[in-house]
Amino acid sequence: MSSQKNLKIALVGNPNLGKTTLFNRLCGLNQHTGNYPGVTIDKKKGVLRTTLQDIDVIDLPGINSLFPSSKDEELVVDYLLDAENEDYPDKIVLIVSALNLKRNLYLLEQIRDLNVPMVLAINMVDLAEKRGVFVSATALEKELGIPVVCISAKKGTGIDDLIQSCVNPLSIAARTPTYIQEEGLEVLKKYSAEKGISNDYVSFLKLTSKNKADVDAQDFIAENGVDIRKWKTNASILRYKRINAYLDRVLTIDKSKASDLTTKLDRILLHPVFGYIIFLGVLLVIFQAIFWLADFPMGWIETGFESLQGLASENLSEGYFSRLITEGLIPGIGGVVIFVPQITILFFLFSLLEESGYMSRIVYLTDRLMQGFGMSGKSIVPMISGLACAVPAIMAARTIENSRERLITILVTPLLTCAARIPVYVVVIALIVPDDATVFGIFNAQGIALMGMYLLGVIMTFVVALVLKYVLKPSYKSYLLMEVPEYLLPSIKNVLYRVWSNVKSFIWNAGKIIVATSIILFVLVTNGGDDFKNAEEHITAQYPTATVEEQENLVASYQTENSYLGMIGKSIEPVIEPLGYDWKIGIALISSLAAREVFVGTISVIYAIGSDEEMKVRDRLKNEVSPDTGLPIFGIATSISLLLFYAFSLQCMSTVAVTYKETKSIKWTAIQFGYMTALAYFSALIAFQLLK
Repeated sequence: MSSQKNLKIALVGNPNLGKTTLFNRLCGLNQHTGNYPGVTIDKKKGVLRTTLQDIDVIDLPGINSLFPSSKDEELVVDYLLDAENEDYPDKIVLIVSALNLKRNLYLLEQIRDLNVPMVLAINMVDLAEKRGVFVSATALEKELGIPVVCISAKKGTGIDDLIQSCVNPLSIAARTPTYIQEEGLEVLKKYSAEKGISNDYVSFLKLTSKNKADVDAQDFIAENGVDIRKWKTNASILRYKRINAYLDRVLTIDKSKASDLTTKLDRILLHPVFGYIIFLGVLLVIFQAIFWLADFPMGWIETGFESLQGLASENLSEGYFSRLITEGLIPGIGGVVIFVPQITILFFLFSLLEESGYMSRIVYLTDRLMQGFGMSGKSIVPMISGLACAVPAIMAARTIENSRERLITILVTPLLTCAARIPVYVVVIALIVPDDATVFGIFNAQGIALMGMYLLGVIMTFVVALVLKYVLKPSYKSYLLMEVPEYLLPSIKNVLYRVWSNVKSFIWNAGKIIVATSIILFVLVTNGGDDFKNAEEHITAQYPTATVEEQENLVASYQTENSYLGMIGKSIEPVIEPLGYDWKIGIALISSLAAREVFVGTISVIYAIGSDEEMKVRDRLKNEVSPDTGLPIFGIATSISLLLFYAFSLQCMSTVAVTYKETKSIKWTAIQFGYMTALAYFSALIAFQLLK
């Protein structure tokens, strides 16, 4: 039998529905791959040999609709509209998923109006039934007027029935247009008559195409006042109205009959009460792991930098440059690098949750909650990203179509605890919570405290979002539309790649700022005016009986306080003193405007200046005493004040920049920075005044 006489069928469907699996099962090894003329996008052809007739099978790239949004979709649509093409199919096999029938039927309704003989193949019926989703092929065939076959492309069930439906004689008649209103139909028929097009829907697609090359079509649109956007919007509404009219008669969903693992897990994990409890439990495990698993590597890194500092002190010749290395760069870089294990563990565990499919459940679970605060379930995606970094999280808000929900999400996301806050939290928590402290004798108390800081950020995020909900009036109500994936074993390769990418980005971005900040701080703290230069004479005159060692310490302290850095700190001390901060903490606050994690590096540098001892930064801070009161600088009141300040302040210029970039508004950027700064200042003020 010659190939010209072979029956031609084209496999059409949305992406990732098993179309290629069906193609491979039909054609086996009798297939080859070619390119569309002039492009490199593949089209696969194969031969299905049957006892009745050989069939040429064409596997087209997946498309979501006949309104193309990519090059491959555009090529498929052009192919389906070109009835003169030698490869034009005698019949179309449209593959849909029983799991997403409503969405897939939209493409069917479009192709049906091309009046090409068509067979509907419903794939994944077996998996759908395990999820309590049942499709009546008989009822659907009656509604559509075309053959409908239930198959499993993976298992091969229903394939013989599908082949028989393809071989059987099949004709299809034009139906009354359901995609356009009556006044538009008259204009459409006018265009069809002018161009000699027999199918009105082909005319519709040509007129609504994004292709500007068709000058005649553009002229017709202008002459007849056609609103293309309105036509396409109305077409979608009318098609879904038709689908909804018959969907209940062909589709039954009874989750009580579901038996697959995904559904069983979702009954628990998506429960309106237990779902949230389990989510909090997962977070508790994550923050316990951050302290428990990171303990040893943090100790190794800390010991390594202490040894490096000692080695540098011993081997570098005395001088300004060697002091820059030993008292500036090494403490500054080490103060941040030590937290890389904790940040790595955080990224690793969150990546596992995302790869497994659990994060998508969190979006679904929290949608109703988010709606109450002026956002939607889609807002949770950038907000979860905000637990790593606010910058990509704010950019991820682009996926939120509703402008009000998007703006609220952008304005509140920086309140969530990002990875850059971890170094600050860990250092300050360690000052007030002993390393061996536990809760109920099981849970690490520092891990509980860290989780508390995360939850505080979440609570304040929702409080501010609630306020913004009533400030920003809605223009329309949005709905969450998403597909929840199967639970999968995480790909370790993907997880490790994502972790490496995030950690590398953290180290590189923070490292550049830390190195620059450490050098600037060291220069400022080792230079000053006359008081700085005459420090030794001043101390000798004021403390003539002090020992040589005591005088050296007093000189170092006096020089630091009267350096250019000390002068800057002293100038802002009146503003921050009510929060419990001295000028040294003030310098750290200013430097951390570049990035929050710089606070630890700055503190490490400031308290290393003039010291010959290699000490952990936590020990340095614990030993710091106020010269006025004789009490520890970093007591409970000051430490909690610092935690609250960094929980709410926008100490990150990159976040400010990306907010302006995404909102295109100086007003909202200023409002975000202003409200977060005020919230941080006054919460820290109240905490210190109550606890001091």
